[in-house]
Amino acid sequence: MRLTILLASVAALAIAGPSATTAQEPQPQQEEVVVDQGVLRPLPIAVASFAGQNGAELSGVIRDDLRRSGYFEPLDPASFIETGLTLANAPNFPQWTSIGAQAVLYGEVSPRPDNRNDYGFRLYDPYRQCQLVAWKFTATPLQWRRIGHKIADMVYQRMTGESGFFDSRVVFVSESGTQLNRLSRLAISDQDGHDPVFLTQGDEIIMSPRFSMSDPNEITYVALGKDYSRIYLLNLSTNRRESLGEFDGQVLAPRFSNDGSKLAFSIIRGGNTDIYVMDLSSRQLRRLTSDPGIDTSPSFSPDGSQIVFTSDRSGSARLYTMRADGSGQRPISRGGGIYTAPAWSPRGDLIAFTRQAGGRFSTGVMRTDGSGERILSSSYFEEGPSWAPNGRYIMFARQAPGGDTRLWTVDLSGRVVSQAGYPGRGSDPAWSPLLDEQPTRLAATGPDACPT
Repeated sequence: MRLTILLASVAALAIAGPSATTAQEPQPQQEEVVVDQGVLRPLPIAVASFAGQNGAELSGVIRDDLRRSGYFEPLDPASFIETGLTLANAPNFPQWTSIGAQAVLYGEVSPRPDNRNDYGFRLYDPYRQCQLVAWKFTATPLQWRRIGHKIADMVYQRMTGESGFFDSRVVFVSESGTQLNRLSRLAISDQDGHDPVFLTQGDEIIMSPRFSMSDPNEITYVALGKDYSRIYLLNLSTNRRESLGEFDGQVLAPRFSNDGSKLAFSIIRGGNTDIYVMDLSSRQLRRLTSDPGIDTSPSFSPDGSQIVFTSDRSGSARLYTMRADGSGQRPISRGGGIYTAPAWSPRGDLIAFTRQAGGRFSTGVMRTDGSGERILSSSYFEEGPSWAPNGRYIMFARQAPGGDTRLWTVDLSGRVVSQAGYPGRGSDPAWSPLLDEQPTRLAATGPDACPT
């Protein structure tokens, strides 16, 4: 059937990366995704190899992204009956339903006179025999991998109703060397672990890297030297690094407000640890807590009105919330054990945390008032949860007895757990926001479009 629909155009993608050294780490291996019992069977989807430059590799990126989400089961391309799909025609639907495909994705890469490529694709429902999405991106040939992530995001959003998270990056602490001679470097990679880059040289101990949720090119982190601890701001597009100045005491756990205008962090001073907030435009510093206990790991709510933090003022580390001006401090965690590393969901509905109890470490979530606590993952050691930009997945660091610390992810059901793609040792991950705004028009138009 001849299609009359025109592919929507998206402006060319401009990706400015820092001038840093490409990390010399092993290439990511195919990770194992564990889907526990009780989960609905993932949706079988056929992702055909795209025609054109890097088309087969681009399709592989899409398959890996969708599989890792736990919601999709990409079918083996060797099972495909129909081949040679083109954007000008619809699939032969019976040939796809006969192999159990509930969705069919295909596309092509076409060169342009300006040395860029058009990346067009279509997504069909072969049972209803109608089109779900049709789109076209324009980008340079070197950006094919990121285009794969963007297409996976659009498929995920159209099929699940939730926004995607694949077109994002992760900053973390890369670890190498021995226990007595450990090298700590700030590193960044795509969310699937590909294209890792070292951002520091290893002459400082790196702690607590965090993204600004308003600018995926802006990060903050703590660097410890022989006689100093400093909070840095690093712009990934310009590679400009800026210190927030010298503080009377050791600084810990910086985190941006969601609009990027403020930074909350802790200062250890005179045997006490309190939370401060700095206005980044004026550099004015304000103290928010003054309890004799250890108050640390602040995390802003998405609207900037509240902060969740860890405090041991009651004798054991628990989670507390307060207004952004420091007033209204109250405990919210209710279980036993030690609660640390709270992180407010970008959707505003949940708080993730690390909990130590019964000789094990767990990654969990609770509502913002402390109710509805659920443990998503538990192991010998894990810490430092960070939310995916859609608020439906969490990345954290996990270590097996006698093993190395690795990056892992878990979904909100707690049933889809996988090792993140980065193959090296890593800890303290922080997930970026989406690198671009997602398109809002996801339903196809035309005579064969699926009903909304």
